[in-house]
Amino acid sequence: MFTKAPPSSAGFARAVFAANLAGAPMGLTAVCSAHPLVLRAALAAARESGQIALIEATCNQVNQDGGYTGMQPADFVARVRGIAAEIGLPADRLLLGGDHLGPQPWRNLPAADAMKNAVTMVTAYVLAGFQKIHLDCSMRCAGDPEILPEAICAERAATLAQAAEAALPESAPRPIYVIGTEVPPPGGMGAGHKIVPTDPAHVGATWRAHKDAFAALGLEAAFARVCGIVVQPGLDFGNESVVHFAPDAARGLTSKAASLNGAVYEAHSTDYQRPEAYAALVRGHFAILKVGPAATFALREGLYALDMLAGEILGRKAPKLRSVLETEMLANPAHWQGHYSGDADHVAWLRHFSWSDRIRYYWTAPAVERVLEALFEALDACYWPQPLLSQYLPHDVDDLASGRARPRCADIVTRYVRRALAPYYAASDPHLTLEKEC
Repeated sequence: MFTKAPPSSAGFARAVFAANLAGAPMGLTAVCSAHPLVLRAALAAARESGQIALIEATCNQVNQDGGYTGMQPADFVARVRGIAAEIGLPADRLLLGGDHLGPQPWRNLPAADAMKNAVTMVTAYVLAGFQKIHLDCSMRCAGDPEILPEAICAERAATLAQAAEAALPESAPRPIYVIGTEVPPPGGMGAGHKIVPTDPAHVGATWRAHKDAFAALGLEAAFARVCGIVVQPGLDFGNESVVHFAPDAARGLTSKAASLNGAVYEAHSTDYQRPEAYAALVRGHFAILKVGPAATFALREGLYALDMLAGEILGRKAPKLRSVLETEMLANPAHWQGHYSGDADHVAWLRHFSWSDRIRYYWTAPAVERVLEALFEALDACYWPQPLLSQYLPHDVDDLASGRARPRCADIVTRYVRRALAPYYAASDPHLTLEKEC
């Protein structure tokens, strides 16, 4: 069943993109996470800065089979909208996006079967209320050539757009689309992997291929709503290192943006950049800044700080969060085993502290959820000594020690995530209002 979304949220986004291309310092922070505490932090940051909250789910996180979160698209929408309502974010300031929607979860199947599943997924996304759809059919399926031609990627993306358009009632708001996939391989940057900005000529070829593919299916009106194209600005992160953005190296892309009929660039893997990089990206028309692992990395930092605090205060009675996570990751290694290498000691700390943050796949494990609940319950019920706050929660010690803030675990963790997201929201104009632009 179609779940109607506020029609102005996508319109607000398009107004931001138009302003960006006209030279205004405006962009959107796209937070890609399903964790309730990360969502709460992102939604609160958008509310307080007067910006739109763009919350995204990937095809692997959320799909008709449940993804690794166990949620279908309608479940994800219900979670995000429920938290938004709790914190008082206006409904017309929430935009839900689907990221890398395509055959990726079923790429081991023949292309026809994988695409059939992808059509079902995209249909479920738009019917649930997602209004920003990133179409990504760049991955090889069983039987595909080693290098998938651009024309085939575009044809498959157009097929998904056709399904999305056909699924919605005539009166429903139409989705906006993002195309392209110039992003790092799954798992992040590998050792020795050279990062260079996308060739502007390749951007043009991708644009033309998709325009032709949409036209072949009579989807000119849908293509007119393509508002972004994914490119590589020349930044990335791996398990232990970060490649920082160099604006001069991306000037060719910045100049190319004027020829994309009102579309801006979507930059993935912007996690862990220096604060000044985000403003530079927005100025270069990388107006959609995707963040994921940096938010859950901060989540883990906050939770581990609480875990250590509990160990000091409660001693042997303290719930052992890190220990439970280690047991869970060793028992179910599929999410990290192919991504970390080195001797046993090296891999052991990567499991918990890598920039790639593969630990994010384990927060929904039942044993982890139980120990987290026990940790929060135990700490929320006891006194937190100031010297231990100084050691384990130095960012919050003044507020907590003065009584300005009540020591509650969920609030502490949310603050960690807010600090990680702050440079993103600061890079956009906080004074833009829906009433002014739409």
